Amino acid sequence: MNEQIAKARIKELIDLLLKYAHQYYIDENPSVSDAIYDSLMNELKTLEAQYPELVSENSPTQRIAAYAIDSFQKVEHQSRMLSLNDVFSIDDVRAWVTRISKLADGIDSYFMDIKMDGLACSIIYQDGSLVQAVTRGDGFIGEDVTANIRTIRSIPLTLTAVPGFEKSTKGRIEIRGEIIMLKADFEALNKQREKDGLPLFANPRNLAAGTIRQLDPNLVATRPLNFRAYDIISDSSDFETNMDVYEMITELGITRNKQAKIAKRVDEIEDFINLWSSKRHDLAFNTDGLVIKVNNRQIFSDLGVVGKSPRAAIAYKYPAEEAATKILDIELSIGRTGAVTPIAVVNPVVVAGTTIRHASLHNSDEIDRKDIRVGDSVIIYKAGDIIPQIDRVLLELRPKNSVKYNFQTQLKSSYPKFHFERPEGEVKYRLVTKDVPMLWKKATEHYASKSALDIDGLGEANVSLLVDSGLVKDVADLYALKKADLTSLDRFAELSSDNLIKAIQAKKKPLLSKFIYGLGIRHVGAQTAIDLTHSFQSIDLLAEATAEQLQAVEGIGTVVAESIVEWFDDLENTELLDKLKKIGVQPIEAAKNDQLAGLSFAITGSLQDFTRDQLADKIRLMGGKFDASVNKDTTYLIVGDAPGAAKLAKASQLNTKQIDETKLKQLFDNRTS
Repeated sequence: MNEQIAKARIKELIDLLLKYAHQYYIDENPSVSDAIYDSLMNELKTLEAQYPELVSENSPTQRIAAYAIDSFQKVEHQSRMLSLNDVFSIDDVRAWVTRISKLADGIDSYFMDIKMDGLACSIIYQDGSLVQAVTRGDGFIGEDVTANIRTIRSIPLTLTAVPGFEKSTKGRIEIRGEIIMLKADFEALNKQREKDGLPLFANPRNLAAGTIRQLDPNLVATRPLNFRAYDIISDSSDFETNMDVYEMITELGITRNKQAKIAKRVDEIEDFINLWSSKRHDLAFNTDGLVIKVNNRQIFSDLGVVGKSPRAAIAYKYPAEEAATKILDIELSIGRTGAVTPIAVVNPVVVAGTTIRHASLHNSDEIDRKDIRVGDSVIIYKAGDIIPQIDRVLLELRPKNSVKYNFQTQLKSSYPKFHFERPEGEVKYRLVTKDVPMLWKKATEHYASKSALDIDGLGEANVSLLVDSGLVKDVADLYALKKADLTSLDRFAELSSDNLIKAIQAKKKPLLSKFIYGLGIRHVGAQTAIDLTHSFQSIDLLAEATAEQLQAVEGIGTVVAESIVEWFDDLENTELLDKLKKIGVQPIEAAKNDQLAGLSFAITGSLQDFTRDQLADKIRLMGGKFDASVNKDTTYLIVGDAPGAAKLAKASQLNTKQIDETKLKQLFDNRTS
């Protein structure tokens, strides 16, 4: 990107961020989430770091992104209310520790706490009596909201005199903290509004901020707001550590978080981060991360300030569930059944802890409906914590020379030698020509995949080589491979050739359900394949089944039944089955197992002893169901490390029981004993 392009992009981002900030702070009616705002802000910060000469005074990076509105008296803070620099990984934390350790001697501990998602505010007491409350505003000047703050019951009008520290309540003392609304209070308030036919509030943070800016204190008094303190600024008290401050906050009769902890080493900070990765969802208030500070306040002060942030503190942000990025291209991918799926190639962006480079666009109708174009800035999210998808286009950032995407023109351009049709009643275009290497590769990769026959050594690269060399045109050809065939290829030596042939031959008697799934029949997933084996104990019986007999199997409807019948009616497919039978492939039926019958499982996060595919196989083979997402029929949500917020929220909404890996193993053991 050259300077001219960067300048134009910076202007676009500034205009949009200022608009969003005005909606958020002034209109109290935000149109995007905090994650989207942060994502665009990070892009702006990156560009300004690359082109410092393009940084302007009106850039939102030069402010803390808050405003004092004219309806309240503006008040200058005696000491600036700073914001914290965000970090997003333990590597970032380690780098910060290394950096400040070089700048200051004697750092022996770090203070850690939950970062509250509220409105920063300073409560000022004079000789123990509340005299003023000021919002953070832009860090230098805030808004006088004293009348509204006095209505919050968690804020004492007079401070408790601490025995032995009576001077703590003498003179001017400033308590800094966050105005928040607890999740339970927010839900109760929305339920009442729903009964009253009133529009629902968006989220607790916006409601808390909007309420404090109400001109009528009587209205504020009806809203269940809370104040939680995190700092004390006082001329009469000298605190050695930030933990000392927290203890004094409690002594003064003010609410603060109880989760705060001291760490001596970086690995203890990492443990704290991991602990609250999932537990944060159980907190009474919303949070998107943690605050980590140098515990010693003198060292904290000596380290100073860089820009808008103190060197001695950072905000660790947990992965966002959505982010903004830009579409670089739209590629058309052909699957194993010949279906064409459009894939968006995007600027790499981190969503829910994963770097996303591609997102599914589903089909041409979806592209038309959302009017998605190459060059668009879009909101991307992970559906079910797994599949990256595009939520919407940020039309404000659409390039002026933008051209509407034409699916059919692009399809003809990408695959000029192939013929595609869109079957009646379907949303996807399909490849009519079947005799093409591309489909042979897709079919073979699927057959050898972990969810199917799980043939070690048959990944994408090796399959592509075998097809391109002319050795494999269908999956039956795999079993005819000889050592001499493989050693003649670049990727194979004697040992790797022996290993691959052994791995293939070891799968001549696969489980019937794995074999059925591996055939790649449209609409037949891993669970459907298991359901079919319960009613049809061999591939021959399944081949002879009518559509009516297939629909008698639980979970199989008209579309799936017709797809199965159509597959077995295809001469090429029956010839493939004959070829497999002659070469010695004999699928076997697993012993019927109903130990988990009636139970349905979903998973979020990663487990220690199972991969997602391994767990799905185990559950299905024990007669249970495995769901990709949480639904009303899900019995258990298995919660592993770094779980996704979307599934946890859905499980809570549906009252789905949540269990960890230990309880899952106990369930398996109890069912098999």
